[in-house]
Amino acid sequence: MEKENFENSEKCVMEDDPKMNYRGWKVMPFIIGNETFEKLGTIGTLANLLVYLTTVFNLSSITATNIINIFNGSASLATLLGAFLCDTYFGRYKTLGFCTFASFLGLLVIQLTAWIKNMHPPHCGDKSSTCIGPSTGQMAFLLVGFGFLIVGAAGIRPCNLAFGADQFNPKTESGKKGINSFFNWYFFTFTFAQMVSLSLIVYIQSNVSWALGLGIPAALMLFSCIVYFIGSKYYVKVKATGSPVTSIVQVIVVAIKKRHLNLQDYPLASLFTYMSSQSINTKLSHTSQFRFFDKAAIITPQDHINPDGSASDPWNLCSMQQVEELKCLLRVIPIWVSGMLYYVSLVQQNTMLVFQALQSDRSIFNSNFKIPAASYTIFTMLSLTIWLPIYDRIVVPSLQRLTGKEGGITLLQRMGIGMFLSILCMLVSGVVEEHRRTMALTNPIGMEPRKGAISSMSGLWLIPQLTLAGLSDAFTLVGQVEFYYKQFPENMRSLAGSLFFCGLAGSSYLSSLLISIIHRMTAKSATGNWLPQDLNKGRLDYFYYIITALEVINLGYFILCARWYRYKGANTSSSDLELDQVSKESERTVNGV
Repeated sequence: MEKENFENSEKCVMEDDPKMNYRGWKVMPFIIGNETFEKLGTIGTLANLLVYLTTVFNLSSITATNIINIFNGSASLATLLGAFLCDTYFGRYKTLGFCTFASFLGLLVIQLTAWIKNMHPPHCGDKSSTCIGPSTGQMAFLLVGFGFLIVGAAGIRPCNLAFGADQFNPKTESGKKGINSFFNWYFFTFTFAQMVSLSLIVYIQSNVSWALGLGIPAALMLFSCIVYFIGSKYYVKVKATGSPVTSIVQVIVVAIKKRHLNLQDYPLASLFTYMSSQSINTKLSHTSQFRFFDKAAIITPQDHINPDGSASDPWNLCSMQQVEELKCLLRVIPIWVSGMLYYVSLVQQNTMLVFQALQSDRSIFNSNFKIPAASYTIFTMLSLTIWLPIYDRIVVPSLQRLTGKEGGITLLQRMGIGMFLSILCMLVSGVVEEHRRTMALTNPIGMEPRKGAISSMSGLWLIPQLTLAGLSDAFTLVGQVEFYYKQFPENMRSLAGSLFFCGLAGSSYLSSLLISIIHRMTAKSATGNWLPQDLNKGRLDYFYYIITALEVINLGYFILCARWYRYKGANTSSSDLELDQVSKESERTVNGV
């Protein structure tokens, strides 16, 4: 799906610039090198940031968790603006160059907060019950670093895959194979970066030095900038071609302008059906959902048509193709909301689980080596990485023989399975946390500074819930990305990627809101605060069970949405065929003129 997106998006570019020199694999050392060092830099810092805020900046667990959730949400939400600016004004090369450098500045600022003593609060001793928090200036300097990272994520996340694929000629067999290989290398470097960051870099940060552990990612990001700009004169630089957001807004505005018109007075065949021959989009059939927006295609006496068949004023008349493209977006929105609610459960495996690990026995086989708390999330990645090829090579072919469907099951069915697994993940999380807390109260093995007793429960008991989280990701998140790319028109696929990240943003914000509400409501309750600094004095398991209930409700909502949803291009009615025939006749007439 992603490959088709890039192939289609470059057809217009080829017409405008037939002399474009595709260097393919010759520039991959610069592209993949930039990607590798960029991922090592950002993941190396973000993976352990929650521990950094609680141990170096002396923030409470709740405050640190909310900051991380808000930061992750803002970084994901910013991709919508980044994709718009990239498509409309700057192009991918300039956007990536600027945002890569912004990410370096962000990592450098965060590293300086660890290296310069005046940039963070004084160290809190192991036996101290109260610690001095950060000053306003120290917190502001840290937030500046977060701000630079958000700017970097806004451009890097929606553009990096596309820019790499731009370097191959999509019209040649070698170019098509190159695009496929590039995707494989991209996800390999992503996995490699996660493995190194969650193990080596996190270990240095937690056991050697925060200044050194944060300095390494900043240095890697600087090297990423250097590698990127060294290859500048060899890159294919696709120019900005405009954003599909303008077309969406035009349909909404025109439909509102013509809201007083009665759609029943205008036969379907009389609606404006123009479609530009330069469009990279597949022609969409008329659908009966959201018929209000069909009014945007009603031709009134005040509307004028250009000699080529297009509307003279697109803010007064829109084509049915534009209307159907808007409907594609509107149909996806309910599914997107469900995906946002789904990811709330997985957010906890990157935040609250770290605090669980800190108060668990993290030693391996009774040795002195302890797994860093932030490194446990590597098991989520491992389960996803192991399951995906099994699913693709074994499960899908078997399901195809049973169902006769292209993917074995539909994309919405795949997403639903992942949502069910997220319910099991939260149930297991609650049971494990209850066991961890009981063992901490009855058989502690030590004390975690500023936290409380360390449970004698092995941290390896956290692996089952992380494995379920990884499997859930493999079904729902991967399925969601594919769903967006297939169900959006070709020129909206960058918007589809941004919409995916906006869903992650909403999940982070919602998780932060949920944590704050539970923290305040239970602070004065009979059971006590569920989410205190010392998890042993709270009831994190109850919090997990609340999220479980939320996910059960969300699964029911998703099933209703899935039953209502109509896939793009499916179930073309006779009236739709009639409209399509009229459109073709109109196009032949225009060509004849």
